[in-house]
Amino acid sequence: MYESLIGEFELDWQLAGKAERTAKHYAAYLRAFTSNCGAATLEAARKWLSQCKSVAVRRKCAQAIRAFGCWAELHGYEVMPWWKAIAVPKELSRPQRTVTEADYEAAVKRSKSARDRALIEVLWSTGLRRSELARLALSDVNFEAGYVVVRQAKNGRPRVVPLAPLARHALRRLMRKQVGGTVFGMSSNAIRQRLRRLGLPSAHAWRRGWAVQALRSGVSEASVRAAAGWSSGAMVVRYTAGLAEELAISEFKRSWTFETRAKRRGAHDPVQG
Repeated sequence: MYESLIGEFELDWQLAGKAERTAKHYAAYLRAFTSNCGAATLEAARKWLSQCKSVAVRRKCAQAIRAFGCWAELHGYEVMPWWKAIAVPKELSRPQRTVTEADYEAAVKRSKSARDRALIEVLWSTGLRRSELARLALSDVNFEAGYVVVRQAKNGRPRVVPLAPLARHALRRLMRKQVGGTVFGMSSNAIRQRLRRLGLPSAHAWRRGWAVQALRSGVSEASVRAAAGWSSGAMVVRYTAGLAEELAISEFKRSWTFETRAKRRGAHDPVQG
């Protein structure tokens, strides 16, 4: 019984436009739970969760049970009616590396080839995930309009990401002799290894830095979400939590500058009437 319902749950999750990878992970956790207990009771669930090796794994397993229970209740299936009683443990947040403008400038100096320079510029300009960089094809780059197309994102939906002038220039140099295939000609793991050899932060640290820098420069949260492929503002908050006060100060300073300029223009305008 559970196997067919878990398969249906996984399919509905994907059809709703949610992350395919999350659906697969949740389904795997649910299959592990239901296959290792005689009956899917609240007591059995709590015992199973207590055996998880880490808080992070326990958190994901609890989220899977709650998501499945909520879905079952919504569709009238009388399974795991106790899902609300499953607590999701909090995972202690650890400070994560976020690339800064100084890091970017230092990385440019470390680049040893046209491919290195293009990789750095695209990371700083677009915040693409490592897997998205690896899959980026020559046909996905639109130099005239200034954007790249991510055809297979984490949530399963394609998206368009603006491309800064310096990134466009670096890609032109890299791609001028290429006739097909992917832009960088590297797998996701190869990109990770290349960043390590150059002594540079991970692609995820570049993604966080891109989001922070965009907001700091005045790009709206809605635009950052669209370019990043995030369905809600939760990830924006998560990425910028440590810099919230700095971003607020920057935004207020910009608003004061605009207000001052507007008043100065008004003072010089001739009186109408």
